[in-house]
Amino acid sequence: MLKTLSIKNLAIIDAVDLDFTAGFTVLTGETGAGKSILIDAIGLVIGLRADAGLVRSGQEKAEISASFELAADAPARRWLAEHELIDADDDALLVIRRVVYAEGRTRAFVNGSPVNAGPLRELGEMLIDVFGQSESQTLLRGDVQRQALDDYGSSAATLKSVAAAAQAVADADSALERLRAAGSRDPAQLEFLQFQITELEALALGDDELDTLEAEHRQLAHAGRLLGEGAQAEELLYGGENSVYDQLSTAQGLIEGLLPLHEGFRDPLEAINSALAQVREAADGTRRVLDRMDLDPERLDELERRLGAIHDLARKHRLKPAELPAHLRALREQLDEATHAADRLDALAREREAAMKRYSEAAAKLSSERSKAGKRFGEAVSAIVRTLGMPNAQLIVAVEHDAEAPPRASGRDTVRYDFSANPGQAPRPLAKVASGGELSRVSLAIQVAAMAQHGAQTMIFDEVDAGISGGVAEIVGQQLRTLGASRQVMSVTHLAQVAAQGHAHLAIHKEVQKQQTYTRITALNTDARVAELARMQGGVEIGKAALDHARELLQRAGA
Repeated sequence: MLKTLSIKNLAIIDAVDLDFTAGFTVLTGETGAGKSILIDAIGLVIGLRADAGLVRSGQEKAEISASFELAADAPARRWLAEHELIDADDDALLVIRRVVYAEGRTRAFVNGSPVNAGPLRELGEMLIDVFGQSESQTLLRGDVQRQALDDYGSSAATLKSVAAAAQAVADADSALERLRAAGSRDPAQLEFLQFQITELEALALGDDELDTLEAEHRQLAHAGRLLGEGAQAEELLYGGENSVYDQLSTAQGLIEGLLPLHEGFRDPLEAINSALAQVREAADGTRRVLDRMDLDPERLDELERRLGAIHDLARKHRLKPAELPAHLRALREQLDEATHAADRLDALAREREAAMKRYSEAAAKLSSERSKAGKRFGEAVSAIVRTLGMPNAQLIVAVEHDAEAPPRASGRDTVRYDFSANPGQAPRPLAKVASGGELSRVSLAIQVAAMAQHGAQTMIFDEVDAGISGGVAEIVGQQLRTLGASRQVMSVTHLAQVAAQGHAHLAIHKEVQKQQTYTRITALNTDARVAELARMQGGVEIGKAALDHARELLQRAGA
């Protein structure tokens, strides 16, 4: 559940701090007051795309913070645990902070740790569902209707099986196409392929050989420097006149003579003794390396010829030298595939047939699940729509299965919502029969039915009551209030009948100070709600009748 929201420098909002409660909260205000900006702020918190144009004019950045209280079984809590983002002091607390900079970049933090936009969106989908006016139109699309049905019917496991089976068929089709192409290769192409393989096999380059050859070549190519400068270093350390070892030995003798006179020289003496041992060890190690080193011009010539052949062949094949062994294996596979294409085509065709059978079975199972869920879903939505001023409304979820359709990850079904608002009128596709107001109500009913079963804990409705009025608006408000008994529900509305149903009421208005516009948000008490509801009912002046009607609306709602 959303507990707090803090907004700084977002559009015309300079600074707003809000506290939210459970139940149904309404947000009202005149057009342009900033209601949509508040929805934008919540969208940023749950990972929606940020627009640098939202940063308040003259400011470097906008910042939005939200805190959530998570139930013990909340999916978001499991997500936080999986990503090691649980708050160490309170595992039920989630704090999200989003920063949008004026130059276009954004940053996001979950419980103080930075996260990318993708994971934030994934988390946000578990926290808040936002349903706006645009969703009414998208629900006319077949893919959206199918997705809503699948969400309602909990068909995720079967959908996963269908998608996996469809991918298996697609992989088999690709392999068949590749084999057919290989089997139809021109003999000259196969002859050239065999020539390339023979050439690479003659080189016989091992997977790790190149690194070994290059390391040995570096040593032999610089053998003169290694021997000369190595011997010089050994002499400076130990063997030559006035070497480091000799100078340390002289210092050792001097310090030993001073030790009886002052005990403080004991630590320097121990350090010199240790240095002598290390210098001797370094000199001995250098000598051992030099003793094993040998100038071998013949071996150097051999290495240079070998490396030259490797690099020449790599240039010929337009590859990096290290890629030659893998290229040889790929060419062998191509030749083998082309040579035995006819033998493998039958086996692969049988594999494809088996994959198609698995797909058909999974798709048929999914279709059956959809048909059963569609009946329940249609009845649930119809029941809600009938309470919204359409007592004879009927929504039928049609699931049409085409057993001959090509494999798709979503199955072989076409899902369509058929709707009838009046008695004696046969249900027809929703897109063809629903008016604007009817579509708003049907869309709301679909969302209520679907979300009541599977939705996020917090649901936000942005003016979904557009196109309705009067008693129907009051019923819509009652539906939202009822939904608020099991979810945290918020609704932006211009209808007093809806606003009166809220358990809490936030009023949004603009004010101008020193030629600057600011959005202010106020939590209303009962008297202030009466005045706001009266304003929403229209009229230049708010009279006693409007105020009395506003009080009546609140009384009927039990607010």
